[in-house]
Amino acid sequence: MTRATARLIAIALLMTSAPAGAEHEVYYRYVVIGYVNDPKGQPIKGRTVEVMRDKTGFSYLAETDAQGLYVAVTRLGDESAGETLTVKVGTLVHTVTAQFDPANHADDRGTRLDVAGTKFVERPTWFPSTLGRFLGERGHP
Repeated sequence: MTRATARLIAIALLMTSAPAGAEHEVYYRYVVIGYVNDPKGQPIKGRTVEVMRDKTGFSYLAETDAQGLYVAVTRLGDESAGETLTVKVGTLVHTVTAQFDPANHADDRGTRLDVAGTKFVERPTWFPSTLGRFLGERGHP
């Protein structure tokens, strides 16, 4: 076997052994989803929502749609359970604690965080159904 052939085989083995899609797996993300409404309960379109990972200072941005819905997908792994995220919408600021079971790699991780006028309302139990509706509306199973 020539050196070039051995090198090609080694490169091929390295490429196939790395989990290329791992970043897109449920255990690499934490989703903050919700609605932004004005004090009269009307949706606010085009509002920027910033979710900052307090540990690293890295920000994830989302923008509300016509229904006031936003979806911010952060990159948090199994080791990030219990970390805090700071959510900013205009001048409003709220802290969310990433709560999930690190051993559960089947269920999506996240919380629902709405803005109702001038206050945040966290509804973590509403997260699965809200995310399911969001994904269903976009043609996903």
